[in-house]
Amino acid sequence: MKNTTTLYRLVIVGASVILSMMLDACGSKPASPGADASAQVHAVSTGEPEKQELVLGFIKLTDMAPLAIAKEKGFFEDEGLYVRLEAQANWKVLLDRVISGELDGAHMLAGQPIGATIGFGTRAQVVTPLSMDLNGNGVTVSNEVWQIMKSQVPIENGRHVHPVKADALKPVLEKFREEGRQFKMGMVFPVSTHNYELRYWLAAAGISPGYYTESDITGTANADVLLSVTPPPQMPATLEAGTIHGYCVGEPWNQQAVFKGIGVPVITDYEIWKNNPEKVFGVSKAWADQNPKTLVALTKAMIRACKWLDENEMINRREAVEILARPEYVGADAEVIANSMTGTFEYEKGDKRAMPDFNVFFNYHATYPYYSDCIWYLTQMRRWGQITDAKTNDWYLETARSVYLPDVWLEAANALVKEGHLSREEVPDTDGFKPASGDFIDGMIYDGKDPVGYLNKFAIGLKDMMQ
Repeated sequence: MKNTTTLYRLVIVGASVILSMMLDACGSKPASPGADASAQVHAVSTGEPEKQELVLGFIKLTDMAPLAIAKEKGFFEDEGLYVRLEAQANWKVLLDRVISGELDGAHMLAGQPIGATIGFGTRAQVVTPLSMDLNGNGVTVSNEVWQIMKSQVPIENGRHVHPVKADALKPVLEKFREEGRQFKMGMVFPVSTHNYELRYWLAAAGISPGYYTESDITGTANADVLLSVTPPPQMPATLEAGTIHGYCVGEPWNQQAVFKGIGVPVITDYEIWKNNPEKVFGVSKAWADQNPKTLVALTKAMIRACKWLDENEMINRREAVEILARPEYVGADAEVIANSMTGTFEYEKGDKRAMPDFNVFFNYHATYPYYSDCIWYLTQMRRWGQITDAKTNDWYLETARSVYLPDVWLEAANALVKEGHLSREEVPDTDGFKPASGDFIDGMIYDGKDPVGYLNKFAIGLKDMMQ
């Protein structure tokens, strides 16, 4: 089938060249500058990709699935792309290799293109045309910590009530202070969703996760809980060694703690912020400018992969689990991966509960790059001091527009509609903003069109008094 597709494309290209020669002979001219702009954009961004052989990076997490599925199901090849997927050692190496051009693009933390663009940590222009998933993270604590916490958690029908608010951590922090110990938790990167979700969860209970300052780039100034960076695959071992007492990470590393009996997940990010954006596909802006057709082709393939992962009530997830379990992808036991990828989530050992939206790849327009999602991350960067100066609402919007590329997504999605791979209803009718929502653990209303007003609501965190 793939060979037939390739042959078909060669025939189409040949026919296009012949048609172009015939039009030139008839005196046809290119569209004038006053011609329909959308038609010109379509002409530029569709067609044979400028670059066909690509190397894409990822971290060994289950939410890299769209890349693995696009490759294994032939969606990349359907677009004329021949892709090699390479696991990366950590998020910094991955970002650096995208910026240097060693990688054509990568599975990225949603905050990475944003952080790079505003110059936090690394300054570079990185853009994203596609969100790879919603949700998918959890907060896990050690068995020692859980033994203290669970006395604060009510029980119904013989099981602890979830979500568990960070208020249950307060007796733990008091005990650690009395013993002269520091309470430490791991997260995967300074601009990761995990960092902001963990901070949000703690602050909602009145616990300070600390601030980034010019003199404290670790983000631990005035902290009740010390947060530090740990690569995702190392989280369980670091917890077991006692170096950290809890962590926020993606799967399968929360379920791995349950499987090994070394820790207990107490809350998922779905319960901190319902249907939050998690990973994105990122490329350097320079690469995007040089390869616009390739970027659309990549986006098409990954939209198809995301749909495959969610369609027909996740009927394909079992096959996806077997693919992800391979050593070249996630390389964890299929049983561990299936705990969260097939619509369930296990808190304590044996306490497995239905959670169909723990991993969302396509439903709820998950792949669309909403400006409001980008702006939320910017508010959290400002809230905790990664952005040092007060900003205006206009600044937040302009920054989001420089990072997120909904036009590329729409170009790809509209092509998929024409090809019969998407329905028109699967393309959102949006101005780039989700409606204002209070789907957070503290009930705080977030409106992406008023980030300054949103920041000023919080009891803990920096504020922007500018409008």
